[in-house]
Amino acid sequence: MQIDRAKEILQSPEKIAVTYRGEPVWIEMVDESAEKVRVHSESNPQEVKILPVHDLDEQRA
Repeated sequence: MQIDRAKEILQSPEKIAVTYRGEPVWIEMVDESAEKVRVHSESNPQEVKILPVHDLDEQRA
């Protein structure tokens, strides 16, 4: 995923499916300068990770 798309998803009022290694995640924050995102697992919101934005995949219908 590109950094601009991650920012769009974060700001979108709609739920957009995003995965990290096949696991559904929710984007909490985008760090443009570091090209990283803070995400949490949809199944376990306490599980927070900071990842390179390029490791995320958008699931398109």
